Amino acid sequence: MKYLITAICLLFTLTSCQNKNEQKNLQLSDTQEFRKYWFNNQAEISSYDLQQARYGKKHVGEAVMVFVTEDFRLDKQVKLESDAREKATPVLKLNFLKKFITGIYDYSMYSSIFTPVQTNTYPATLKVTNTNQEWCGQTFTQLNYHQNGYQVLGKSYFEEEVSDDFHVDYALLEDELWSKIRLSQTEQLPIGNVMMIPSMTSLRLRHKRVLPEMSKIKLEAYKGDSTFKGTELMDYNIHYPESKRDLRIIFEKNFPHQIIGWEESYEENKKRLTTRGVLKATIRNDYWKKNMPADTIYRKLLKLKY
Repeated sequence: MKYLITAICLLFTLTSCQNKNEQKNLQLSDTQEFRKYWFNNQAEISSYDLQQARYGKKHVGEAVMVFVTEDFRLDKQVKLESDAREKATPVLKLNFLKKFITGIYDYSMYSSIFTPVQTNTYPATLKVTNTNQEWCGQTFTQLNYHQNGYQVLGKSYFEEEVSDDFHVDYALLEDELWSKIRLSQTEQLPIGNVMMIPSMTSLRLRHKRVLPEMSKIKLEAYKGDSTFKGTELMDYNIHYPESKRDLRIIFEKNFPHQIIGWEESYEENKKRLTTRGVLKATIRNDYWKKNMPADTIYRKLLKLKY
């Protein structure tokens, strides 16, 4: 009898551990909560006050994050607009826009990131596009997941960066971390020593080539001041030892893991300054249908200035 009870206890323990592991490996996208929030024909639109470090000074601006799900073709890596659903998978698209003014002229920096919702089946972000406009000129960079890596295409106004067309081996993308926060259980986020390709915006501002770099990533409860406000905030801290660059993403621990803000620090013009984005407002909206003059009311709800 004693051995039977021991065996039953052992079986219960193993089953409990197995259930915990299964829960840990469960994709957030498989939950009813996730589907109700992200598959309801609306986007989540958030605005942020932005203090952007540039030319050794801080400049006032604003940022916008638009998260929305859509069907994305795996072969052409574009939005599905035909009946070829067998060639597509749902992605969480992030449009990340930053606008700021430096003296007399302004910057507009825009990234679009396409990350599959079914992260177990498609663990790599499929595509990133980045465009930058300022009075000196314009640049364009695109990354496409291909042959266990990324094909990099680029065009630029600047002579030394006029044209890029090369392949880099697979590495995590900094640009996809924002989406991974929204798509993953918190304990499943990448941590530790990770080879990562810095964000396209940061590479552009620093005139750096698209190449992986070793990073050290930590995830802990937010212990900062009241700059970032929310319930049970997490601090996702990325440090690049070689380039001495740091990025902190502050987000809510509980679903839907909203991005509350971020801080990015590195040296420029012999000064180490910190860029900061702080959440202003969030709405849920089918923005693609809101294109009439009267719909500017939604910009007021987002407290947009630019």
